[in-house]
Amino acid sequence: MPSLRSRALSVALIAAGRRRRFASAEAVRARVAETARRPASHLPPRSLGRVADISRTFVGAWPVYDASPRGIEPTAQVLYMHGGGYIDELVRPHWSMIRTLVTQARARVVVPAYILAPRGTADRTVPVAADLLSGLIASGGAGGTVLVGDAAGAGLALAAAQRLRDRTGDQPSRIVLISPWLDLTMSHPDQAAIEAADPFQARPGLLEAGRLYAGTLATDDPRVSPLHGSFAGLAPMTVFTGTHDVLTTDSRELLRRARAHGVEVEFHEEPGLPHGYPLLPVPEGRAARDRIVALIRSAADE
Repeated sequence: MPSLRSRALSVALIAAGRRRRFASAEAVRARVAETARRPASHLPPRSLGRVADISRTFVGAWPVYDASPRGIEPTAQVLYMHGGGYIDELVRPHWSMIRTLVTQARARVVVPAYILAPRGTADRTVPVAADLLSGLIASGGAGGTVLVGDAAGAGLALAAAQRLRDRTGDQPSRIVLISPWLDLTMSHPDQAAIEAADPFQARPGLLEAGRLYAGTLATDDPRVSPLHGSFAGLAPMTVFTGTHDVLTTDSRELLRRARAHGVEVEFHEEPGLPHGYPLLPVPEGRAARDRIVALIRSAADE
């Protein structure tokens, strides 16, 4: 049973019409057009600068933020890929999670503000993400590198790990996926029933966002939908999902396919919890964040 605060938040999100953003293909196209006219900021909040040393560089056209704990040496490093359906920038809940990783896990967190769809498509985005991951592993050693992604960012993270495995065989010490979007075909038969309880998302808009991100590729191409790629040789994974997330079917399929290839998977499926609950200010979210912090600390000791 979800906590009272979680249930109240889901009711409030439904009442506020949060799902309307993905209610239709037209809604997504209108959002993308508005973002093109008035780009949203991906800048970190000023409050993060009180606890972290923050710098920004560019990798190609990507702004890449680097946040480290102020006054102490980081004990691990994290590559964090943010969610947003491939059409939205970093927002405050992402930065709040990043703050947690910096202050509680004492991690250096590298955060790319990757180019959004439709300008940023999988064929261009995945190779750059793989390069960033490769560079972190090379600079700090695989034992202290954790790859974290939420939602669409989790799909990008997994696709980058698959590409890096194919290229060099390298992997981070662990991959942490939060409410991952891994199959952009949105074709799982159980999604229709789950969608009714999802306060955030609806399939028509997700399909359109996925089509924009796929570009000239098919939506079942592994670069777009890494659930259709191979799991052999990937790093151990930790996955967080909730049963009121239309994308929970992706997590369940990942569990089955990854374990079939011998990949270790630590799996957390919370009943009644919505998409992205580890980023939310609810008791279950705090517990998930505590677990992620513990995993990063463990990676630092490897």
